[in-house]
Amino acid sequence: MRSRLARMAWGMGLLMACLVGSGAQAAEFVTVAAGGTAGVYYPLGGALAEIFNQHVPGVNASVQATGASVANVNLLVQRQAELALIQNDIAFYAANGTEMFQGRKVDSLRGIATLYPEVIQLVASRASGIRSVDDLRGKRVAVGDIGSGTEANARQILEAAGLTYRDIAARYLSFAEAAANLRDGHIDAAFVTAGIPTAAIQDIAVQRDVVIVPIGGDLAQRLAQRYPFYTQVTIPAGTYRGQEEAVVTVAVKAMLVARTDLSEELVYQLTRAMFGNLARLAQAHARGADVSVETARDGMSIPLHPGAERYYREVAP
Repeated sequence: MRSRLARMAWGMGLLMACLVGSGAQAAEFVTVAAGGTAGVYYPLGGALAEIFNQHVPGVNASVQATGASVANVNLLVQRQAELALIQNDIAFYAANGTEMFQGRKVDSLRGIATLYPEVIQLVASRASGIRSVDDLRGKRVAVGDIGSGTEANARQILEAAGLTYRDIAARYLSFAEAAANLRDGHIDAAFVTAGIPTAAIQDIAVQRDVVIVPIGGDLAQRLAQRYPFYTQVTIPAGTYRGQEEAVVTVAVKAMLVARTDLSEELVYQLTRAMFGNLARLAQAHARGADVSVETARDGMSIPLHPGAERYYREVAP
């Protein structure tokens, strides 16, 4: 038995020596940190991993379910992931050491591409009479979990409107908690930052008369002047039950981020593979259809990775 094991070990050693001698390369493991399995990030992250495995030789890619943007920054910092899906505002805060990253500036993030808009949706019960951000004064408003991207969005929008949390009855609730409380009449309005249509808002609209409150005009301009990662978008009429007109609001953007220590060649090949297989992203989730090379640098809030820069120089010099 011992001699058989010895022969097997010798054989494995010989095989490895042959592989090394022939120039064979070890697989490059790439983990894509995404989000919760019920959100948009996870199916897109899975599609990206599939694209990389099929179209980038030597890469062994996988997707990881996570707590999304803030958690994903931490996973990159801890070198537990190579790529991550992160909102461009969260990436901005990390790179500049502000908001939830106050005092701990992160220098190890580089952008690959912005992907699709994460729309800030201010949803209010129709009975509340809220039709503008100014109308939130004195109302019960869900502003997101403490320290979340949604909470920062809510605070910045209120600030641009000349309001603070002292002017409202702020409720620090997750999406699911906000949806339940709005449905049951325990709050008057909620900020939700997500791709549209958002399932939680669809569910509320079926059970309760709600309105999507606009965040546009001068308010949107003041917001973008102070926080350059915001862009203006329109929620098309009919996105939610009872929404008969298009609503102008603002959005941040979901983006694909890499660690700075990934090689230029690897990131170039990953970027090239992604844009060469956009149909697979659209198949994975409706928001995947928003991804394009033409908009990939819109709202880019951190420096590009050299590998991505190289790709864009080739396709759009």
